[in-house]
Amino acid sequence: MQRQIKLIWDFRGPSAAKTAEHHEIHLREYIETEKFPINITGYEVLNDMHAIAYMVITDENMIQVRDALKPHRGEVFE
Repeated sequence: MQRQIKLIWDFRGPSAAKTAEHHEIHLREYIETEKFPINITGYEVLNDMHAIAYMVITDENMIQVRDALKPHRGEVFE
């Protein structure tokens, strides 16, 4: 099985939660358009001023997604 990477976009400020929630919609649309084999997305509110949106992809698709969507960071997904 290929390694899975969680790409993360950080949003800060009073509207961070709503922005992250909306960004996840676009991540789902991108996965559907590109027909990626993994369909894991989400968003998390870390505190009042910081939220994240994320998507999980395989190692082989990481470069393509990184260059197209410019995530702020990534980590190995387990």
